[in-house]
Amino acid sequence: MDPEKKEGIRKELVKFSKGKDYYKKVGKPWKRGYLLFGPPGTGKSTMISAMANFLEYDVYDLELTTVKDNSDLKRLLLDTKRKSIIVIEDIDCSLGVTGQKRKKEEEEDQEEEDEKGKKKKASEKAFYEEGKRSRVTLSGLLNAIDGLWSACSDEKIMVFTTNFVENLDPALIRRGRMGNHIEMGYCRFEAFKVLAKNYLEVETHELYGEIERLVEEIDMSPADVAENLMPKSDEEDAEVCLMRLVKSLEEERENLRTLPEEEVKKKAEWEARKLKKKKKADQEEKKKKKADLEVKEKAAHQEERK
Repeated sequence: MDPEKKEGIRKELVKFSKGKDYYKKVGKPWKRGYLLFGPPGTGKSTMISAMANFLEYDVYDLELTTVKDNSDLKRLLLDTKRKSIIVIEDIDCSLGVTGQKRKKEEEEDQEEEDEKGKKKKASEKAFYEEGKRSRVTLSGLLNAIDGLWSACSDEKIMVFTTNFVENLDPALIRRGRMGNHIEMGYCRFEAFKVLAKNYLEVETHELYGEIERLVEEIDMSPADVAENLMPKSDEEDAEVCLMRLVKSLEEERENLRTLPEEEVKKKAEWEARKLKKKKKADQEEKKKKKADLEVKEKAAHQEERK
C-alpha cells in the first residue's frame, strides 16, 4: 500500500481505539465501518489481519449464507465481544448468491415433480433445503449492523470486502455506516519497493528502473508480484527473482495486447463506472461544503443583525 495512505489508516485506527469519551460525547455508538474493495489479490483479507494485529482486536468471520434468519444474525452479533473486528467477506456474493441458489433449487424441484413417481422425494428435498436456506435480507443486515441494538455494543469495527463495489446497494455502504471506503489497488512502484525489501531484503537494484516502468503500465496484483519475488530454491537470489518479475510483467503486457475486444470493452466500462462514482462523490462533497458555508454565512448575518 502507498505509505501515506497506510499511515493515514494507522492514525485513524489509533484515534478510534482511544475514542471512548469522544463517542460518548457526540452520542454515537463506539463503532466504525470499513469497506475494502478492489480486484482479487490486492490484499483485502491481509489488510483485515493487519488491522487486527495492530489494534490487538479479535476477529469474527461472518458467513451470511449460513445464518438462518435476521433474528439469528442479531443474536450472533450481540454475542461478539468488545475490541473486535466483524468481517463479512465478498458481501456482494453473501447477499446475492442466496437468491440465485433458491431459484436454482426451485427449478430442480419442479423438474423432479414433473417426473412420475418422484413427487414425494422432491417434496422431502424441498423441505430439507428450506431448513438450510439463509433468510437474511438486506434490510435485516442493515438493522443488525446499524439499528437501535447497535447502541448496546462498544469498540467494534465492521469490515465488508468486495471485488465489485458497483454491485452493492448504496444503502449498505453509505457514509456513516461504512465510514471509510478503502480501495485496494494494483501494485505500483512504491508498493513494489516495500515487497522487494520484505521478500528479498533489497532496497535498490539495476532492474528497478525497468520494473518501475512496467508496474506503472501493467495492472498486476500485489499477491502476484509477491509470488514472483519469493525465492523458489536456495539457488535463487534477488536478481533471479527480480528477473522473473520483469518477465511476468512483460508476458502480462503481451497478453493485454491480444485480449479479445470484448474483454477490453468490459475493462473500459468498469473503469468508466469507477470514474463516474468518484466524480459523483466529489460533487456531493462540494455540495456539502457549499451548504455548510451557507449555514455559517447565514448564522454570521443573523449575529450581525442582533
